[in-house]
Amino acid sequence: MPQKALIAMSGGVDSSVAAFLTQKEGYLCVGATMRMCDEALVPNCPDLTRDALAVAQRLGMEFHILDAALPFREMVVEDFVQAYETGLTPNPCIRCNRHLKFGHLLREALALGCDYVVTGHYARIRQDEQTGRYLLYKAADDAKDQSYFLACLDQHQLAHILFPLGELTKEQARQIAQEQGFINANKKDSQDICFIPDGDYAAFLRRYTGKEYPAGAFLDQTGKVVGQHSGAVDYTLGQRKGLGLALGTPVYVCAKDMEKNTVTVGPNEALFATTLVANNWQWYPFETLTEPMAVTAKARSRHAPQAAMVYPMENGQARVVFDQPQRALTPGQAVVLYDGDMVVGGGTITIIE
Repeated sequence: MPQKALIAMSGGVDSSVAAFLTQKEGYLCVGATMRMCDEALVPNCPDLTRDALAVAQRLGMEFHILDAALPFREMVVEDFVQAYETGLTPNPCIRCNRHLKFGHLLREALALGCDYVVTGHYARIRQDEQTGRYLLYKAADDAKDQSYFLACLDQHQLAHILFPLGELTKEQARQIAQEQGFINANKKDSQDICFIPDGDYAAFLRRYTGKEYPAGAFLDQTGKVVGQHSGAVDYTLGQRKGLGLALGTPVYVCAKDMEKNTVTVGPNEALFATTLVANNWQWYPFETLTEPMAVTAKARSRHAPQAAMVYPMENGQARVVFDQPQRALTPGQAVVLYDGDMVVGGGTITIIE
């Protein structure tokens, strides 16, 4: 009897091609789309089911619509809001992968008798024959690699995930979709956070919470007041545009104090640091880090991996020390470590030193 796979269908080309390739490999495939946002959260929330259903029907697949609005709100949106209100800059896509796409959806898949969850992510999973551990690798197409967003998954999750696009380029995936006549073959990729499609985080926070965050002081690095900001939640480390300051030279957001409601600005060189501390680690080649290790590290999704050393600390934390200073290392963001194409581990940045 063939193994059964639940295909997470977003309505996009990648998940549609993933469905086709998984079916081609002989799996019994079931399609599913999670409804994660609602009109109360996102006005004019896009309906992802139409294109997903059309592809599922073309492939002769059973199709389910799963209501995930409540867990999405509780686990992703509320966390996003709380993080911003405490001065952090979170990555909701990473949290969504861990708790929704490969948490909530995996539980639904297992309840339906499926062996795997399949998505259109560009990454690769391999099992180490000696240790039995599941390892996460970059995609073959470095330009589309999504391993940074997936370095939050645990061993149980990796054991039940398939990434059929891991060896393909985006162009190859789109060509397959065109050959199969999929309705979404030429559909553009989504670039924005799904519940903030216009990219205006500050407006979303005010709309969602009903709060009006108070204005406060812009400070220079000596503590001198140099202007008024519109609310500390409106700014992120490294930001230059939209500050409304005319100080004679360009300045950037260097720090925020949410209790005092101040935003400190300074020159670009003030943004550089070599060391960060992170927690909530997932490790892949081993259960936990026990000794220093040379790695390359990404401190944001579009960050080219940089040479670094990682050192174990108490309470499951680890310190990452870069060979060269890095710009705008940001608490709340993920740091992901690599050994070549293999993901060593991923954690959440808490402190910049």
